[in-house]
Amino acid sequence: MIHTAALRTFRLTVLAGGSAVLLAACDTPLDLDMRGGFGDGFSTADAATSALANRPLPDNRGVISYPNYQVAVARRGDTLTDVANRVGTDVASLARYNGIDPTVPLRKDEIIALPTRVAEPSPATGASGTGPITTAAVDIQSMAGNAINRAPQTPGVQTSALPSAQTATRPNPQKQTGREPIRHRVERGETAFTIARLYSVPVATLAEWNGLGADFSIREGQYLLIPVPQQAAPARTAPVPQTATLPGAGSPTPTPPSAAKPLPPVDTTPAPAKTAATPVPAKPVADVGKTTKPTSNGRMTPPVQGSIIRAYSKGKNEGINIKGTPGAAVKAADSGTVAAITKSADGIPIVVIRHPDNLLTVYANVSNVSVAKGDSVAKGASIAKLRGGDDSFVHFEVRNGFDSVDPTPYLN
Repeated sequence: MIHTAALRTFRLTVLAGGSAVLLAACDTPLDLDMRGGFGDGFSTADAATSALANRPLPDNRGVISYPNYQVAVARRGDTLTDVANRVGTDVASLARYNGIDPTVPLRKDEIIALPTRVAEPSPATGASGTGPITTAAVDIQSMAGNAINRAPQTPGVQTSALPSAQTATRPNPQKQTGREPIRHRVERGETAFTIARLYSVPVATLAEWNGLGADFSIREGQYLLIPVPQQAAPARTAPVPQTATLPGAGSPTPTPPSAAKPLPPVDTTPAPAKTAATPVPAKPVADVGKTTKPTSNGRMTPPVQGSIIRAYSKGKNEGINIKGTPGAAVKAADSGTVAAITKSADGIPIVVIRHPDNLLTVYANVSNVSVAKGDSVAKGASIAKLRGGDDSFVHFEVRNGFDSVDPTPYLN
C-alpha cells in the first residue's frame, strides 16, 4: 500500500531545515519543529508511546513478501544489479521504480521496492514459512482436533485421534503471519524526521527498518516501510455481574432523574409592561456609497505585496503562500531578532525571526538573504528577495508557542 502524503508544501521543508540549527549544540540528531522555540532542544524521538515490532527477517535472497507488495533488503556493498540478479528481476525496471542508478552502492539493510512480484519466500529460500506475511488466521484443523480430544468418551462409540500437522499426508506448510506496514513514497521536501512525526514513530526505528544512514538522509521517490506496533494480546477484563430476572418478570424500571430532585419553583411574577416613555433605540443607517475600510487588529505587515495563492490549513499547510514579483524584497513582518537562517533539503534559504510574546515568523522559498543570525530587524526591513519564475512566492508562517497559527489575523 503506497501512501502519498499531501504535505508537499514548505511546512516539511521548514521543519527539516530547522533541525540543522541545533545540531552543533547537541550530540543526538534533533527533530526541531519550532513548537517550543529555538534553543530549547525539543525532540520528538519518543513520539511513539506504544512498543514497535522488529522488521521481519528476509529470506536468503533478501526478500520480504506481503500480500500487496514485496521488498528486497540490500546487503553491504550491493548495487541494484546485485539485488536484481539475486531476486530474479529486471535491473532496468528496478532502477526506474526506485530512482537509483544501477551502479550506485547501496547501504546495508536498505529497502528496495520490487516493481513486480518474484517467487514467494519458502523454507527452500531460507524463510521461516511459506508465502507472503499475512495476518494470523484460525487453524480450523487444530481446533477441531483439540475439541475431539477434550470431548468425554461415550460408551460404545469408537474414536481415533486426528493426525498432527507434522505427520499428515497432505503437506500443510506454515504460513508467515504479521501486519503489513504502510509503504510511504518520499515526496520532495520531506525528511526522515517529518515522516517519522507524520506516522508517530521514532525516527531511529524508521531508520532501522529501512537501513538509513547515520544522517537519516532519504531521497525523493524512495520507498520507506513504516514500523508497525507489536501485536499484544488484548487484556482480559472481569465480566460485569448482572442481576438476573425470572422469565416474564420484566426488568426493573430505573428511577427518572426528575423523581429524585423536584423541579425549581416557577417565577410567576408578570413582566413590567412597556410604557410610551420607554425610549426605543434607533437603528443605524448605513452610509450608502461610501467605501468602508476594513478594521484589522493585525500587528504585522505582509512580507511581500501580492495575492495569497495558498491559504493556511492546519496539518496540511502550516502557513500561507503569497505570490509576488520575482526579485521583490521580502520584508520582516514585525520587529524582532533573527533566530535562525538555514536551508531546505533542496538548498533553498529559510529565515526565522523571533518576536515578543513568544511569536516566531518563518520565511521560506526565498533567495539573496541579507541578514545574519542574531541581527535585530525592524518591522518592514528587507531580509531577502523572492525567487524567479513560478517560484516567486514566499511561504510565510506564524508560530505561537507550540503551534502554528493562521497568519492572516496577524497581518494588517
